[in-house]
Amino acid sequence: MTADEFLAWEGDGTGRRFELVDGVLRAMAPAAVNHGVIQGQLAYLLKRHIIEHKLPCAVIVAPGVQPRVHANANVRIPDIAVSCARLTAGLKTLPEPLLLIEIVSPSNRAQTWTNVWTYTTIVSARELLIVDSIRRDVKLLRRQADGAWPDQPEPIVADGVLTLDSLGMAVPIADIYEGAALS
Repeated sequence: MTADEFLAWEGDGTGRRFELVDGVLRAMAPAAVNHGVIQGQLAYLLKRHIIEHKLPCAVIVAPGVQPRVHANANVRIPDIAVSCARLTAGLKTLPEPLLLIEIVSPSNRAQTWTNVWTYTTIVSARELLIVDSIRRDVKLLRRQADGAWPDQPEPIVADGVLTLDSLGMAVPIADIYEGAALS
């Protein structure tokens, strides 16, 4: 399936969600409760920061994004993205995502990391945040000044503060996990 076919597709009639990976449909399981709690908390923290600092950006939950590599055969679905591009009615994929966030569950760890490394081909992306859903484990990939990505993500200390340069935002890791039941 091509990206255009995928974006025009009305689904398989079951209500399941899919993303397109190298021309093949990949079903996405419903999120576990912890995953949803963390996703909601992150979206809230980001939106609050954007409003307080009057940034011309939007927080989008589960948007479609197209990586630059094999764009005609890929539409990936991060958990959250932030874009400061002008959004218009009828968009099927998010233009110019600045920050992409994936919440890693035990059942989708390999697929999630595949998506993360694919996001590095998106020209507008400046930071990729990877948040574990069952324990305080946060990692950040930040595009370097020369445009390259580091080989490994930066681990953020469990009781530390996450700094997102793309938004001028600092948030304690504890705030991200507020309300989540951790192991």
